Amino acid sequence: MKEERAKSLQIYNTLSRKKEDFKPLHPPLVGMYVCGPTVYSDIHLGNCRTFISFDLIYRYLLHLGYKVRYVRNITDAGHLEGDRDEGDDKFAKKARLEQLEPMEIVQKYTLGFHEVLSQFNTLPPSIEPTATGHILEQIEMIKKIMGEGLAYEVNGSVYFDVEKYSRERDYGELTNRKLEDLLEGTRALDGQDEKRSRLDFALWIKAKPETLMQWPSPWGRGFPGWHIECSAMSTKYLGTTFDIHGGGMDLQATHHTNEIAQSQACNHTKPVKYWVHTNMLTVNGARMSKSAGNGFLPRELFTGDHPLLERGYSPMTVRFFMAQSHYRSTLDFSNEALQAAEKGYNKLMESISTLDKIEPSATSSVNISELEERCYVAMNDDFNSPMLIAHLFDAVRLINSAKDKTETLTAEDLQELRQLMHTFVFEVLGLLDETKLSSGSEVIEGLMALILDIRKEARDNKEWSTSDKIRDRLQAAGVVIKDTKEGVEWRI
Repeated sequence: MKEERAKSLQIYNTLSRKKEDFKPLHPPLVGMYVCGPTVYSDIHLGNCRTFISFDLIYRYLLHLGYKVRYVRNITDAGHLEGDRDEGDDKFAKKARLEQLEPMEIVQKYTLGFHEVLSQFNTLPPSIEPTATGHILEQIEMIKKIMGEGLAYEVNGSVYFDVEKYSRERDYGELTNRKLEDLLEGTRALDGQDEKRSRLDFALWIKAKPETLMQWPSPWGRGFPGWHIECSAMSTKYLGTTFDIHGGGMDLQATHHTNEIAQSQACNHTKPVKYWVHTNMLTVNGARMSKSAGNGFLPRELFTGDHPLLERGYSPMTVRFFMAQSHYRSTLDFSNEALQAAEKGYNKLMESISTLDKIEPSATSSVNISELEERCYVAMNDDFNSPMLIAHLFDAVRLINSAKDKTETLTAEDLQELRQLMHTFVFEVLGLLDETKLSSGSEVIEGLMALILDIRKEARDNKEWSTSDKIRDRLQAAGVVIKDTKEGVEWRI
């Protein structure tokens, strides 16, 4: 059954601008490369959205039975300001500012990156290579490009010749733009610029005497340009052509465009079958950015320690919120939207707990297989997580109706529903049930029993203000209580 579902999977390919039936190069092996973080600062929320989106894709491909080699790089070499490797070395600036060695900066922010993604419950990639660990591969690739006559050396730096490459190939194919238009949108060369053309980009950069991160090369001591690292590492681990390459849409126009050019120049083949890009984040309708003052880090989102946030939101609430929007759609953050997502997430988790309380009937009034099929159709439609969530809430309504005895479910139905919810809520969407207690649960259970006994006494004595105060204080601490016919239910 999974094989048939895998055959119907479609992906929106940025390169072709249409949905295509997904046919991996080497079934059942899928090669997937995602541009990872540049680790000189804390990971921002836009990065998180990209990695959470690709975690969803990774999880679903694994669920369908594919073996996936997921490569996500770490940029830890001397990345310069701007897309075209100009200005100051970001690692050196940070190292001097914090009075640390550059690799201390790398270690600090790599650990922080992993910690944040762990809180979002993302699966680790199959391979996580670093730029500094692949300097030799990058040098060898540059030598091959030079051997093709598509790169040139000036004073110890090497540049890719975009205009010469464009005589035989379409440099702007990924963004569907012509070379003339790209040239018009690029600043003119001044007399000090070594490049032959405005669009040429650095493959290797000559190190200044004070450069902290530098390596020997055939052109003198220096460090690699930003773009070459991804081509070198994806080629090494996934081959000259692989299935899926992605990242944020901000990488499309320059970084990924240059990756295609240098990979084709070196390997004489298109590097990627399916280009997948995630869209940007906005806050109350405005683009999220540090300069606008409306950008916040994941930890600020979790604690609520930011002027634009009314309070903090849990990692699973945020992950669920992100899944409610398709990866290619703009995602707008607001307190109202996050609070609505929190309610939806809690409702979803509550329904899963309710499943175990439903008594099976002898007959069934529903078709669970039909509901399951709709979930697969949604995910096969370019990983349409919003549509999947809509179908999961059809399941929530069904569960609540069965609890109220307006629908009937057999024991087999209940088992199918448990499996469906487990598959799509936990395996595919990657959510965890934060409402369940973890360590110290016996202590918390005991404390809650005591608190609820005190509240019951207050209610029996008609001390409504005390009863309400206990309820409100518990809610402020993240504990929701609900009075039912059977007694008081509570959850975190």
